[in-house]
Amino acid sequence: MQPVKRAAAAVGAAFLLVGVLGFVPGITKHYDELAFAGHSGALLLGLFAVSVLHNLVHLLFGVLGLLSAKLPGTARLFLMAGGGLYVLLWVWGSAIGEHTRANFLPINTADNWLHLGLGAGMILLGIAVTAAERARSDSPVN
Repeated sequence: MQPVKRAAAAVGAAFLLVGVLGFVPGITKHYDELAFAGHSGALLLGLFAVSVLHNLVHLLFGVLGLLSAKLPGTARLFLMAGGGLYVLLWVWGSAIGEHTRANFLPINTADNWLHLGLGAGMILLGIAVTAAERARSDSPVN
């Protein structure tokens, strides 16, 4: 499997895992406060605000990552565009108030910083695996 496809599959699997864990009492603190959308008292790992909608988005993103891993071009697109979406989500989450109607996922400060790290990490991963693939294809065969 090509590195870009492996990277997209790994990121997709991680998102699937996070989406599932958001529905597990104990791993998600205050699970009884899990709302469908909007402000929810539920906290994944006691830190990240989650809701049913937020968990479903993670699951969907995970499925997209796994499906994108079938072709190198779609895997690269998943990493780069998905990373860009997460950076935009960080901008949006930073601009809205935590307890406003605009915060329908919900997103808290920990989520915001995680989204920035995920976005930047996905973009950098897409760039790195692409550069590695190009370097390998450009190198002379011994």
